[in-house]
Amino acid sequence: MKFLFDLFPVILFFIAYKAADIYVATGVAIAASFAQIGWLWFRGRKIDTMLWVSLVVITVFGGMTLILHDEAFIKWKPTILYWAFAAVLLGGMLFMKKNLIRTLLAEQMELPEVAWSRLNWSWIGFFLLMGVANLVVALNFSTDDWVNFKLFGATGLMLVFVLVQGVLLSKYMEEKK
Repeated sequence: MKFLFDLFPVILFFIAYKAADIYVATGVAIAASFAQIGWLWFRGRKIDTMLWVSLVVITVFGGMTLILHDEAFIKWKPTILYWAFAAVLLGGMLFMKKNLIRTLLAEQMELPEVAWSRLNWSWIGFFLLMGVANLVVALNFSTDDWVNFKLFGATGLMLVFVLVQGVLLSKYMEEKK
């Protein structure tokens, strides 16, 4: 459910794009992001830092898209977001000497230090590559192709990456008795 909740703005963006155009879709994505945060706040739930960062990035880049009537800004948004996540993970490691993936997931699983380090590096690499993939599609293909990639390609790649991580980490998991 959390995965679908996180995809809420992207799904609405896709639907609005297919029904209208990139500018309507951008406005819908901004509104959906605010609604998502508002819903969590109203329910008294913790709002993840990633949702706040996503809200700021969609508001800034989506706003520039709407104000300047230039779809290039919204196309850059996923890359900026992916690279920001990679920078945060890398910065946590280099400057704070902290594995932020471990901080996020330590309550859900126990792993040896080497596995936490590999997991952190793999997420950094994945986010960097996803940023590049988004730019390649945004700069070399039509807006229709980019919108489809954003929903199906990026989401599919994320799902495959998470599943592969699960398989690789499963060797460290112990069955609870």
